[in-house]
Amino acid sequence: MSHSTVPRSRAEADDDDKQGTPVASGGATGTGSGARTGKLGLRLRFRRDRALILMTLPAVLLLLVFNYLPILGNIVALQDYDPYVSDNGIVSMLHSAWVGVENFQQIFADSAFWNAVQNTLVLFFLQLVLFFPIPIGLALLINSVVRPRVRAIAQAVLYLPHFFSWVLVISVFQQIFGGAGVLSQVLRQHGYDGLDIMTDPSTFKFLVTAEGIWKDAGWGIIVFLAALASVSPDLYEAAAMDGAGRWRRIWHVTLPALRPVIALLLVLRVGDALTVGFEQILLQRDAVGPGASEVLDTFVWWNGVRNQDFGYAAAAGLIKGVVSLGLVLAANKVAHLMGEQGVYKK
Repeated sequence: MSHSTVPRSRAEADDDDKQGTPVASGGATGTGSGARTGKLGLRLRFRRDRALILMTLPAVLLLLVFNYLPILGNIVALQDYDPYVSDNGIVSMLHSAWVGVENFQQIFADSAFWNAVQNTLVLFFLQLVLFFPIPIGLALLINSVVRPRVRAIAQAVLYLPHFFSWVLVISVFQQIFGGAGVLSQVLRQHGYDGLDIMTDPSTFKFLVTAEGIWKDAGWGIIVFLAALASVSPDLYEAAAMDGAGRWRRIWHVTLPALRPVIALLLVLRVGDALTVGFEQILLQRDAVGPGASEVLDTFVWWNGVRNQDFGYAAAAGLIKGVVSLGLVLAANKVAHLMGEQGVYKK
């Protein structure tokens, strides 16, 4: 008894074609069916995800135009860049004189550059030690408040300074800690000398850190409160039934739940180590002098914008970018060794 091929409907055949399934004819596959299957698969995936692709296309274009294309401008770090050669920046880059690594050699021999590096690292470590744990502690404190209304008010009050500009933040600190501020006036009324913290180079780094804590701690509180909201109350109840007190519940339940978020924010913070607040420090640079306030960002701005030594400033900025990338990769590797995901998976 001979076996005959079962008739297939046209709808079934069309469905197989859409899925890219090669149809055998007489026991032999058609020539080039694998290539046709791959093309159909790509087309089908594009048709399936075209709505998502169209939605992400503006964001991709913005990244390309404002983040990746400007990277080509780093070529001026190898030039004695003259923007007045032409009205077109690209033409100016093409006609500027090449100096190779001369800009980098001058930077490494510049004491002002190393002073900026030192100030940047000191500010980073101060902010990491003093600024980073404070949002965690405040989030734990707010989360322990039972009444939702009180919790919402405290959260709003702490988050409000995040929307203030640095001009307003520095003005508030000036009115409190300046030479004519409230604190200085109270000291004079009681027979003591006035106090002007805003112009004291020795306390400038602590002042900048305090301003950053007051302004941006609220943002960290929001992040950690969102992480705390995902912790199951059953874990706290089970720990309490086992006899764990309040502090032991925080140590064994709360902090392990926050560890992935802490690791992620710590990696991002380390990657941002060499960026310690350009606008904030630039506004106070003249009050304390460049010796105490100069950081890498203000060093690049001062040489590039004020002194118009664009190649020199671009070389300093390129060094900062490469070191920052290395710090992100190193911190992310440490996060992986701790068992956390970090910025990206292994």
